[in-house]
Formats: sequence, C-alpha cells, structure tokens
Amino acid sequence: MQIIPAIDIIEGKCVRLTAGDYTQKKIYNEHPLEVARQFEDAGLSRLHLVDLDGARSGRVKNWKVLESIAGKTSLVIDFGGGIKKEDDLRVVFNSGAALATIGSIAVKDEATFIGWINKFGAEKFLLGADVKDEKITIGGWMETTEILVDDFIEKYRKLGIIQVFCTDVSKDGRLEGPATTLYQKLIEKFPDLFLIASGGVSSLQDLEELQEAGCSGVIIGKAIYESRISLHQLTRMNNN
Repeated sequence: MQIIPAIDIIEGKCVRLTAGDYTQKKIYNEHPLEVARQFEDAGLSRLHLVDLDGARSGRVKNWKVLESIAGKTSLVIDFGGGIKKEDDLRVVFNSGAALATIGSIAVKDEATFIGWINKFGAEKFLLGADVKDEKITIGGWMETTEILVDDFIEKYRKLGIIQVFCTDVSKDGRLEGPATTLYQKLIEKFPDLFLIASGGVSSLQDLEELQEAGCSGVIIGKAIYESRISLHQLTRMNNN
C-alpha cells in the first residue's frame, strides 16, 4: 500500500480543514515546500496537493506552490482543486504535476472530462470520488448529488481510469478512523482498481486495517500534522 501525504493549500500556506469546512481552518506551515521536503527526506515518493482556493473559486489558484515543489523535489505529485478548463489543466501539467485530480467536472461536465481523457490519456488523471452516505459530493464538498459512488467509478473505469481516491466527507479531518467498509465494498466490485483511501486516518492501526482491506494507497494529512503518526512510522510502513 502506497503512503501518500497530503498538503492542502489556502493562500499559499499549508492548512487542514475539518469535514471540508473552510471556517474550520488550521494553518500548519506557511511554507509548503518545507513540508514537501520533509516527506521526501522521509523516503515517501508521492504527494497529494490540493488547491483549496481553487476548489472554492472554480479556477486553479496555487499553481506556483505546485511549480515550486515539483521543481525542488522528486515527488510524484497529483494536484487538484479548481480544474474546470483545459487552460487550467495545462497549467497544472506544465507546473509539474504527474497527475491531475478531477472531481466536480467529472460529475457536472462529463463530455469535457471524457475529451481530456482522450486527449491527454487516462493515466494522467486521478479521479476523486468524494462521498457522503455513498453519494458523490462536489464543489469542495458543499453539494451532494444523487450519484452513487460505485456507478460513478464504473463509468470512468470503462474509459480507462485506473487510479481513484475516495474520501468519506463525514470522516475527513476528524481523526475518527477511515471508511474501511466502503473501501472493502468498492475493492470487491472493482478488483483491478488502484483505490486510494482518504479521510479519517488517525493511527497506524487504521493504516494496517486499510492495507488488510486491500487498498492500493492511502492519503494522510491531519494525522501527520497533529503528530498522531510520525514520518518515521510512515517510512517503515512504506518500505514493508
């Protein structure tokens, strides 16, 4: 199971929200590059970088942070938040992202996203399935749809999408444990999917549980910043 640390950005700073609530914002570091270098020094190879300003405004805002981290580390970065137009997508790729994280547009404008898959290749995208009560949520988690998560994944799996990260919105940032039962259900239905768990991870026990469930990767944010899990522990687990 691949360990993928997360950096969420607001106004160029490393922050974390609780349950996607912008009013529950905590700044952890004013210099995201420093944080990214710590992850790289710990032997981690991937990074989940989220432009929260972009997610809220519908346009990529913090691409300079991406450019800085991509240019000064060797981390494989997926970047998301505000990618709504091809111009934004090109900015993300040109700034050094290996993968573009796509969520809302895959729900609201399927034709555009399918066009991007055909143009850039399905392997260039990480599909974000943000979920509340097994239904997809969009717009920085502010809007819940009637689309079931397994229907959503199945549609894009058929178009070649391999990597999907699934976040249970109700659990994210709460350090109350991940949505393991949901992940088990999805893995059973899509055994060849590279499924990345996200949200709620608070301990090594949670990581072991997700590994046992068959998750291919796990995104960890608040548990690192709140020192619930040390980078040393993550390094050791990543190397197992």
